[in-house]
Amino acid sequence: MHNYICETCGVQYESSVNEPAACTICNEERQYVSSKGQSWTTLEAMVESGIYKTEVSVEEENLYRVQTNPGFGIGQTAYLVKGNGYNVLWDCVTYIDEETIEAIQQLGGIDAIALSHPHYYSTQVEWAETFDATLYIHEDDKKWVTRTSDKIVFWSGDSLELSEGINLQRIGGHFKGGTIIEWVEGNNKQGVLLCGDIIRIVADREWVSFMYSYPNFIPLPSGTVERIAHRMEDLTYTRIYDAFNRVIKENAAEAVQRSAKRYVDALNGELFHT
Repeated sequence: MHNYICETCGVQYESSVNEPAACTICNEERQYVSSKGQSWTTLEAMVESGIYKTEVSVEEENLYRVQTNPGFGIGQTAYLVKGNGYNVLWDCVTYIDEETIEAIQQLGGIDAIALSHPHYYSTQVEWAETFDATLYIHEDDKKWVTRTSDKIVFWSGDSLELSEGINLQRIGGHFKGGTIIEWVEGNNKQGVLLCGDIIRIVADREWVSFMYSYPNFIPLPSGTVERIAHRMEDLTYTRIYDAFNRVIKENAAEAVQRSAKRYVDALNGELFHT
């Protein structure tokens, strides 16, 4: 019996004798099956290969980047937020080994794991059970969970306070349960958002974007983006980190509102004529 992992998205499945017939995460218009076909591995095989290393490094005070090299699956970055006696892992990466565990334990371990959306579920249950951490997933994305655990809490509504100054905010968009984390104490109490790619920082670091599917270039409706922008007005932040090491360090709230307007104007034919 093995907990097979899809090599394209990095998400782990329930224990089975045989490889799953297909990856439910990849066989959907927001993701894709590799042009080489569906392929599977296991965490044990990844460890035995000696290829991978998940590194934990300081991003800023009380915020640590958790990233696997070389990249695996989608290649996202997770983050560890050190709160006041309460550590939260934001999103997840697939590869975890004894070195990873030791590095995290030196920072005080993990009390909670919170996920932005299904593409980053990876080996979330391995992480939750290793660190005896509660795993928070919005109930609107419950159907995408590929490995169950009694560590999982399906939360509801638009916001959830994990600890003082650390809030989950469901803003939807990319997925119905699409969530970001509002770290009010971050950046000298000016506020930091960790967004996965529910909000994605673009090549020009003064702007962000919003998509239904990034690999397949499917945009969100203008009304959805307007709703997200309105929701963001209620949050406390001046800095944003996305899932791919892009950061807007200052005036991030203004960048989000400006970007939402540009996005909507483009969809409505008001930004340009071509």
